[in-house]
This record gives sequence, structure tokens and C-alpha cells, in this order.
Amino acid sequence: MDVAGLVYARSVTGVWRVTMKNEKTMKHNARVTGLMMAGVAVLLTAGCERPAPEPNTPAPIAPAAPAVAPLPAAPVIPTNPLKEAYFGEQHLHTAYSLDAYIGGARLMPSDAYRFAKGEEVDVGGIKLRLHAPLDWAAVTDHAEYIGEMYSTMTSGAPGYDNEQLKQLRDLKGYEERERWFLEYVQKPNRGTKPEHAPFFAGHETTVSGWKQIVAAAEQHYQPGKFTTIAAFEWSAAPGGANLHRNVFFRDMKVPERPMSYVDINREDGLWAWMADLEKQGMTVIAIPHNSNASKGMMFPAEDSSGKPLDRGYAEMRSRFEPLIEMMQVKGNSEVHRWFWAADEFANFENADSLGDYSGRDLKKFGKHNWVRWGLGKGLAYQKSLGVNPFHYGIVGGTDNHNGTPSNVEEDNFLAGSHGAADGTVELRRTGEVGGWLKGKDLNPGALTGVWAPQNTREAIFDGLKSRETFATSGPRIKVRFFGQSGASEPPADYRTLVERGYAQGVPMGGTLKAGSKGSPTFTVWAMKEADGANLDRIQIIKGWVDAKGEPQDRVFDVVWSGSRKPDAKGKIPAIGNTVDVTKATYTNTIGTGELIGTWTDPTFDPRQGAVYYVRVLLIPTPRWSTYDAVRAGVPLLPGVAATVQERAWTSPIWYTPAG
Repeated sequence: MDVAGLVYARSVTGVWRVTMKNEKTMKHNARVTGLMMAGVAVLLTAGCERPAPEPNTPAPIAPAAPAVAPLPAAPVIPTNPLKEAYFGEQHLHTAYSLDAYIGGARLMPSDAYRFAKGEEVDVGGIKLRLHAPLDWAAVTDHAEYIGEMYSTMTSGAPGYDNEQLKQLRDLKGYEERERWFLEYVQKPNRGTKPEHAPFFAGHETTVSGWKQIVAAAEQHYQPGKFTTIAAFEWSAAPGGANLHRNVFFRDMKVPERPMSYVDINREDGLWAWMADLEKQGMTVIAIPHNSNASKGMMFPAEDSSGKPLDRGYAEMRSRFEPLIEMMQVKGNSEVHRWFWAADEFANFENADSLGDYSGRDLKKFGKHNWVRWGLGKGLAYQKSLGVNPFHYGIVGGTDNHNGTPSNVEEDNFLAGSHGAADGTVELRRTGEVGGWLKGKDLNPGALTGVWAPQNTREAIFDGLKSRETFATSGPRIKVRFFGQSGASEPPADYRTLVERGYAQGVPMGGTLKAGSKGSPTFTVWAMKEADGANLDRIQIIKGWVDAKGEPQDRVFDVVWSGSRKPDAKGKIPAIGNTVDVTKATYTNTIGTGELIGTWTDPTFDPRQGAVYYVRVLLIPTPRWSTYDAVRAGVPLLPGVAATVQERAWTSPIWYTPAG
């Protein structure tokens, strides 16, 4: 490449970007530059004529022409055509969220990104730092309060001197904070007609606050090293049912202000707004979360007007919502032990006390709150409508309200997740996060892994949109999942698995079409994080619908550590447990660091649609509450698990029959 054809332009991020100029333009620019330089020389000669030197005196030395600083080289961004797993946060709140600020959050979006990159921050007097930096992060503050918080935190802003905001800035005790939360967060936003707080000073404050949030994302973007994504949360909660969505943009083409639950009352209205953004050249997706608190409304049979779901609804939902959050601090939304008794690993961070608040009786809504059921129900709509409205890949997040993205390690839950509500050991043991759940039912949250060729905003976003994603309950487990039609030889190694997976089949998030090669074959691989707990097993969960259109599922063990053998019913014995709960320690004397395997569905029916996803289980390790108890010298919480089996879930692979 001719260096003369490169033009360097520095963006507001400080990143040098390189583009090519065509030959004609370059020649024109050269002619213009030459004429300009000649003109400058004439002017200098005419206006700056020096007297002739005296005889026998040396002529003055002309000043040296200033050296031209070399142009910085364009950054070289590492690229892997077989893709890398990039770990990040897709659900995080800072002081720009009113509920977070009420709880004591004072970290700003820029602080959150600093924390994500490995810097230390202070949360309520507690120093926190991630065990390892993240690869990417998004700040998703509540759109409903961005304007109010801009007024609160920006001296001279419209509304800054409002008496109520003066009170807000001076909140002290937990009870006072709780009253504020109930009055200005829960009360106006858990009905069918949400409204802004009385101290809202107008949309111009939302515009200004949004600019600050987007600017922080642009400031901290380091292509190839750390990616930021402009995002916000649309926090719909009609009748207390959680229908929240996080909204993400592929680049810095973003709207003037985000839309809130006050502006748009239901999810189909949000998709219509997003469709309009697409017409303006923006690329946008939404990710719903907390289906476990949705009162059965996350996977509905009717649209917002009360009509049965139709093809138009299904198309819009599938188009704009490629992913769903599997787990966060308020519980695991995969399954619940009450409704999946046959799944021996369903008793994991079930967050039972969610059902004690806002009429969210978990037993009343049964399986309809849970992602596994939703994935199965989507198959019924695929058959009846020709489109699957619940065509969801899998991600994880925290919903942390301290401004500390992906602070998910069980031993690092020192400041909790919701400020004053769970910021001490005692509050986590005996308190509650107002309007949501009891402190003992919290967990540190989950993490998203994205398979992408490079760590850039576009590549991470594209990986999310294509559903080549997985969630973990915290550990940075890497997991691969491929499917192909017909039989396949077991891969000899990881690279063979990946190369063959892309060449002959589809990765997680893909769809297998009906063919003549028989039952599909799936290949799986998982690796523990370098300093983490060993792996127990890899499972594949299959979903389908029966003749009545009701979701069914079955769990298959695919590959496991050690020499364990299935019993007469095909069940693999438990891995064992090395945890010493008196010290909150464990050892890797059981399990293994890596698993790889191949599986063919023994129940496959080519006429029946199906959905398959992977679940990876680790050996038992101490739960956060056990670390708390040991550090504080207090007893373990009665009725609360002292250990957990951390895990990962992949996005599914779907099978679609002919016709």
C-alpha cells in the first residue's frame, strides 16, 4: 500500500483511524498544497525582508524548518478468525440511576469503566477491585431517571436548586433512603401509568445526562483492548411485573435521548421506536432480564393490547431481541427447583423471596417465568406462526447498583450490590433489597461471554446480535457448542472442533435445517478459568413441545470428569465436595480443567422442532454467604446453601423440521 494514499484522522477517543484517498483526490490535494506553500513563501519574502549583511560579517543563519512529527501508526487490533471469548458486563447502574443514588451510589459511568478495566474504586468506604479486568462493558442506567439525576448532580443545571433534590443529596439513614425509594421509584413506576418524579426538570436534562453517559463510553473505548457500548435500561414494570429491557447501540450513532417507560409503556412500542431508529441509520438491540420476576408476562400468550400473539409481534420481537439475561443478582432465571424436580441441578440461586414482593407469587405463575420454558414455548409459536418470538440467545449480567460492573466473584461481594440495602454483612444476612427480595437470596450476579474475532465495538455487538454468546454465574469459563446434520467423528482437539464446527455446522445461536443425514451431532468443549475451580460435567438440555403445544425438556449428561459411570437410570454420580465451610476454602483434587465431547440425540424425531443448549457445571465451591460468615466470625445462615456449583449456559442451537 502506498503511504501517500493514507489519511490519518483523530477521533474524539484519541484513536487514530486510517482511510484511503483515491489517486485523483491525492493529486488535487498535492497541487493545492504546492500553491499554498508558494503563496506563503511570497508573503514571507515581501513582509519580512532582512537588510543585507555587513561586509566581513557572517550571514545570519536561517532558522531550521520545524521537523514534521511522524504520524502515529494505526493501532494493530489482534484478530482471530476462529474467534476469542470476550467477557463483559451488559447490565450495570451508576449514580445516574435514581434508585442507585438513593442507596448511596456515587460512582459515575466513567468510574464504572475504570473499575471494569481493573482500577480500584471506593464503594461506601470499601475498596474494591476486580480479580482481572473485563474485555468490555456497558453502563445501563434507568432512562426514567437520567434527567432527574443530571439535575441532582450538576450544579447550575435546571432543577438543581429544587428543595426535594437538596433532600436527595443529603439522605443519610437507611430508613430515610427506603422511604425515598418507595415514594419516588417504586410507587410511580410499578403501575400501568408511570410518571416522572415531581422534581423532573424537563427532557433537556435527559438529553444532557445522556450526553455525559455516551461521552464516558467514547472516552474509555480502546479498540483491541477494552470495548464500551452505549446503552440504557427501559424499566417497564406494569403492575409490578418486571419487563425491563437493556437497549444497546452498535456504534456512537445514538438518539438524542433514550426512551423510558414513561415515554413508551409496553415492549411492542419500544420495538416500534427501535425500528424508527434503524430508518435513521442506527443499529440497536434490546435484551430483556429478570424473567423470574415477570409474573408470567415475559413469555406471554397475548400482546400488550390483549390480543393473541400474531406473526407481526413475533417478527418484531425476534428482530430486536436476540438475547435474554439468564442470571443476575436477583436470581437465576433458567429453572426453579419447585417446577423442575427431575433436574438435580435446578436448586441454584432460585431467589425464592422474589415471590414475597409486588404480588410476584412464584408458585402462582409456575413455569411461565423461566427461560427454559420460554425457549420451549417459542417452538410452539414457530410451528403456528412461522416465527419464533422467543428465539433467544443467552447472556448474564449483574444489575449491580453500586457502579461496579461484573463484580461477580463470590469472595469479592464485600459491598453487596445495592448500596445501603446490602452493603454490610448483617444487612445481607437479615435485610432486604426493598421491593425485590431478601438479602440472603442475593448473589453476586453473572457474566456474559461473546465469541468474536476481535475486541472492538462492532465485533462485540455483532457477536451479541448473532447470539454466539454464553453466560456464566461468575467464573470465566470458556465454552463452545456446535451442531451439524448427521454423524461426525469426535474431534481430536479443540482446534479441530472449532474449524469443523464452523465449516460443517453452526455455532451456538445457529439453526439446523431439516436434512437427509439423520440425527444431528453436537460437539461441546469447556475450559475452566486459569485460577478457578475445576469442571464437573457438560450437559445438553433439549426442549420440544408435545401434541398440545406444551413445552417439554430433558437433561442429558454428555461428558464428565473422572471415571464415574452412569447408573441403571443413566444418572452420573455426584462429583463430591472438597469445601471446608469453616474456612471458606476448596481444593481442585476433584474434577478436571478441560472437557471435550460429542453427542447425538437418541430421541431425535426429524418431524419435531427442538431447541438444545449446553450447561457446564463446576465442582462445589463456597457461596458468598459462607465467605461473609467466615470473615465476620458468625455462624452460617440456616436454610441457605453453604456451597454452590457455579455454571455456564450457552445460547441454544435450534432444529427446524421441513415444511
